[in-house]
Amino acid sequence: MQVKDYIDKYPSEIINMYNQLRRLIFDSVSCEPEETLWAKLPSYYVGESFVRLIPFKDHINIEAKAVIQHKEELAGYKITPKGMVQIYLKQDIPYEVLKQIFVETLE
Repeated sequence: MQVKDYIDKYPSEIINMYNQLRRLIFDSVSCEPEETLWAKLPSYYVGESFVRLIPFKDHINIEAKAVIQHKEELAGYKITPKGMVQIYLKQDIPYEVLKQIFVETLE
């Protein structure tokens, strides 16, 4: 199953948010990340480094190793015990912080 088929099962608001975050990943890094499903989770790889966008019905979890370094800048967002940031539909996407996280994680 490809990433698009996987995402298309979600509500349109989640699909829209997912597509914005996906585009931000590609716009943040200088090379083209490999888009794949890892353990049924949409993942973006550059070498061994990865970012995962994990959709739920009302939010998306972003798994990236640099999230923890930006905890203070993400104060309005929930960070899970595993270091993922959760962005709910009612929240604004913190584009600038996420762009920095994607660069630090993937480059």
